[in-house]
Amino acid sequence: MAFRAPVDLAAVNAHAADTLVSNLGIVITEAGDDWLRGTMPVDARTVQPYGILHGGASVALAETLGSVAGNLCVDTTKEMVVGLEINANHVRAMRGGRVTGTARALHVGRSTQLWEIRIENDEGKLVCVSRLTLAVAPRPKPREHQPEPLRPARTHSAAAIHPVS
Repeated sequence: MAFRAPVDLAAVNAHAADTLVSNLGIVITEAGDDWLRGTMPVDARTVQPYGILHGGASVALAETLGSVAGNLCVDTTKEMVVGLEINANHVRAMRGGRVTGTARALHVGRSTQLWEIRIENDEGKLVCVSRLTLAVAPRPKPREHQPEPLRPARTHSAAAIHPVS
């Protein structure tokens, strides 16, 4: 299994502007023929009230990497992938720094995909391992005279609205 085309990291990261992905500081950093890697800071945006990496932030990183990788395996003019199920085992706490996730396919079929995402600290120690099941679905055709989807104007950062103490 290989991606359908070389991965344009700048385009992938630009596509995530003003979304949960960019608000959490997730950046896609590397891609091989069949794997995708990205990083996420462990900071005020991604920790829980006890000051350690929030499990939901790890799951957001895992789903981001798996979903982006999954879409790189389909003809996105005709199809897209959507998440069916995700699970995660959190094995090491993080209080700062950054985590790096790597998504690798376990199965890429016509109707489903299964991805394993390993999230590690800067020393290469496992922080979280996740498995993501994706459905391959037809891309909806744009309706005639359909207005562009509304995107809220970004006037405040998440940290300014919800400061973490």
